[in-house]
Amino acid sequence: MAAMHTTVGWHVELEFEEDDRHTRAVALVRLPDGTEVRAHGHASRHDVDSNQPRVGEEIAGARALNEIAMQLLTKARLEIDDASGRRSHSINV
Repeated sequence: MAAMHTTVGWHVELEFEEDDRHTRAVALVRLPDGTEVRAHGHASRHDVDSNQPRVGEEIAGARALNEIAMQLLTKARLEIDDASGRRSHSINV
């Protein structure tokens, strides 16, 4: 098997804002073509749950990254359509 090497890199940033009950995440991916893809995610703590900020960050961050993934799939499909001159099927996860 041939050794693989990295030829491109993506820069991903996640930032969080929190209070006692809510966590909001903002995700940003910078692509090599100069495109920036942004998304938001949130989490809410139920009254009976203990305050665990890390868990809120994980949930809100995952939701933001999931939205980034969906946007990237759409972007890829549109680029396939542009290159092929036809409409392709949606790319599913």
